[in-house]
Amino acid sequence: MECNYQCGQSVVSLKRKLPEDGDHVLFNTFSLDDLNEDLFERILSWLPTSTFFRLNSVCKRWKSVADSASFKLACSRISSREPWFLMVAPNLNQSVIFDSSESSWKRLNHPPLLQEESNQNCMPVAASGGLICHRKSSGNFIVSNPVTGSCTELPPLHAPQHQPLNAIVMSTACKDQLSFKIVLVFGELPNLLFKVYDSRSGCWDDEIALRRKTEDNSMEHDSTDDNVVYFLSKAGIVVASNMQRSPSKQYSSVITNKDGQDIVYFLSSSGNVVACNLTCKCFFEYPRLLPVFSEYSIDVVECSGEMLVVLLSEFLETATLRVWRYDEANKGWHQIAAMPAANSHEWYGKKADINCVGAGNQILICLSSPDLCTYVMCDLETNKWVELPKCCINGEVIDFMSAFSFEPRIEASV
Repeated sequence: MECNYQCGQSVVSLKRKLPEDGDHVLFNTFSLDDLNEDLFERILSWLPTSTFFRLNSVCKRWKSVADSASFKLACSRISSREPWFLMVAPNLNQSVIFDSSESSWKRLNHPPLLQEESNQNCMPVAASGGLICHRKSSGNFIVSNPVTGSCTELPPLHAPQHQPLNAIVMSTACKDQLSFKIVLVFGELPNLLFKVYDSRSGCWDDEIALRRKTEDNSMEHDSTDDNVVYFLSKAGIVVASNMQRSPSKQYSSVITNKDGQDIVYFLSSSGNVVACNLTCKCFFEYPRLLPVFSEYSIDVVECSGEMLVVLLSEFLETATLRVWRYDEANKGWHQIAAMPAANSHEWYGKKADINCVGAGNQILICLSSPDLCTYVMCDLETNKWVELPKCCINGEVIDFMSAFSFEPRIEASV
């Protein structure tokens, strides 16, 4: 990790009044060097990851902690960390991340495996915990920890022939960050199937077919002509053809665990949200949010364990950017957040596209058009929308297409 920080020896000062003399103050100092190794590592494990990397140059002892198995175990016991966002742009030879804990941009060196000539066209396609999944031009996958640079290539994927790939999602074991799964959804509606890679077995499982959920009545809400397929173009216009998305979000999809059931959500070629229940081996389609001929751009995100939809649309000569949740009880979409009209109106007529990613109660939204490019952080609890600062590398402003959220975890293993 590229760091240009300077830091002196860390000393804690405690101020305490003596019981017998309130007019005198005793200053007690102690050095962290006086702590035993176990307590020392437990204290450091609570530091934000960026802070730890700044401080590990203090002395040899601090630097050696990063490679300690007991320190990684202490880190794994921290339930969550402030997310980092891996930004995606074409022709980047390094990883650029936005650190939400410090509201700043950082640069990470690409893992060595991704720097090899045969892997330079790898595109990040999914993330979970402290890991990023990259897809090679051959269709195979590489998983990396962008913080430590550790990296591994998965066994070759024997994909079903003549079946389009709809979704790529990743999940990690939250307790230890030592295992992960990758799920791929193939096929054309209504003939869907999925394959799973489990790092514990080190191999791909056989594909499993998904049946349409019998009580699925989504077709009653769908006003599309069966002979025409509509999609959202990069410019945000509804066009009759096959759906095209930016390369990094071509397989825009998320996974949640609801009542012990793993559910993968992705956008169909007609712009509908499709839910694939991997546990029950069935799928269903949600009703459409807007009429098919409306101009809009849409993406799905996962926030705090639930699927949400972010929608940029134009109506009555203005643009609106809203977040929606599906109400299972009332069988309809419910708005839960909206960008102030004064801010979203800037995007009216710009034919903008949105690529979004969720992290806890936050959503990072990348808005791009031929004229504008910006990144907005939405806090769902406060409905606060904050535009991120521009990212400059060597004096040049970098425009990003999309982002993936991950937790900066030293202990995440591949």
